[in-house]
Amino acid sequence: MFKRVTQSVVNQMDPRGDLVPVRSILDHEHFRPLCLVRRKKKAIFRSSPCYKRTWYTLDDVLLPGEDDKSTESLFPHGGGQDSSQYTIKKSARDRVDGSLSFCVNSTSIELKGAASLSKGWSIKLEKSHIPVPKLEALKTERKINVNHSFIQQLKKIQQDLYVVHEAIETSEEASYEESTEAEGSFVTQLFAKFCAKGTRENKQSITIPKSCTLAFRAIQLGITDGSWDLYYFPKENESTFVSDGFSQGQLGALEKEVKENCQIFSMLSSNLLVIFLKAIKAVMRDRNLFEELTQKMEAVLDETGSCELKTESPDLKDLLSSLQGSPRHLLLKLAEAIAYALDALDELTEYQLLLLLESLEKKIVSQQLKLVKSILEHDTEHGNGHFSMDASLLSSQEEEQKLTIAMVEMSGVKLQKDGSAVWTQEAFSAVAALYVSLYTLDLLSNSH
Repeated sequence: MFKRVTQSVVNQMDPRGDLVPVRSILDHEHFRPLCLVRRKKKAIFRSSPCYKRTWYTLDDVLLPGEDDKSTESLFPHGGGQDSSQYTIKKSARDRVDGSLSFCVNSTSIELKGAASLSKGWSIKLEKSHIPVPKLEALKTERKINVNHSFIQQLKKIQQDLYVVHEAIETSEEASYEESTEAEGSFVTQLFAKFCAKGTRENKQSITIPKSCTLAFRAIQLGITDGSWDLYYFPKENESTFVSDGFSQGQLGALEKEVKENCQIFSMLSSNLLVIFLKAIKAVMRDRNLFEELTQKMEAVLDETGSCELKTESPDLKDLLSSLQGSPRHLLLKLAEAIAYALDALDELTEYQLLLLLESLEKKIVSQQLKLVKSILEHDTEHGNGHFSMDASLLSSQEEEQKLTIAMVEMSGVKLQKDGSAVWTQEAFSAVAALYVSLYTLDLLSNSH
């Protein structure tokens, strides 16, 4: 829920800029001004950069200055808060009534019902920032402690480093609530195979504390010996420890990227494919498992030596055991592939993940992959527009058609049974994430 709020804040305040949403409320303190962050590996399916916390601030890795002046003096008004405040409000209520008829095992079933979704919030915000000229002045006053263990490790693995210089924070406590109601002779969120009478109500809410960071801006650092610099316009070959650019392509670039990252899955034995698929399906159902596997893969990629992979989860135990016994070079490739796949799955909605799981059960993932690829052959990256595609790429089974159409629409492309379609603005990233997810599941299910 927090991720939906922060993304909405960024969309309203800076839809075309470089403001980055904080993805987890547990990490918000690590994205305040002067915090050091690392940028995750670039991926075409991400519309904005994604950063990871480091637990350190710029002050932690700088040598003391001559006057031992506190970095608090870098902030305007001494405390970091901007005098200007902003209030963002959002509310929505949708209601859908309808019916559906289909056959299961020669039995005709008619489903009738109504569903409503409401959500709303109002948040007061203020900007916390350090003027860039003051950061520039700090470069001459204080040097980097190149003997700091964190700096030494980053240099060894050649990881780029960024410093947060601006953050959007809540100026008072705020609440966000979602409420879903469904009633009638059939109550479900998916294409589940059960029928019941009754009413279902689901409410979710989150309280966002005062001074919680919702979004931020960061600048790449350049470190040479004890000196440091700020890269305002980093070039493609410019990294932190020498002395990041990104060109978003269309389908060709996406296919190249996904093959480079995931082709290692095609080299796995049948037994390992079963183990890998079982773990991925488990994390798609359980957010806690998703976070656990993500953190362990990042630990493998960040670790310069050996990394012990243990878990209390029976769903992840076989996967982590197989990785633990792999040679180091193979372990890194597999961890990179898993992390890349998880990043793509993380861009999908909760309902899309459930629809993907059902698609696996119905063995239609390979067909869906061809469909999504055909969508990406059109210019979904720019503007709004209509296009037509081969309707035969949709399953001939009505229930499977509905499932696929619903999943694609959640990525911003409205699709009709006759092959006509319309994409919404900036649908490319969402459709690309769906393509990567389908590609990965197709490889792991060995369906081709």
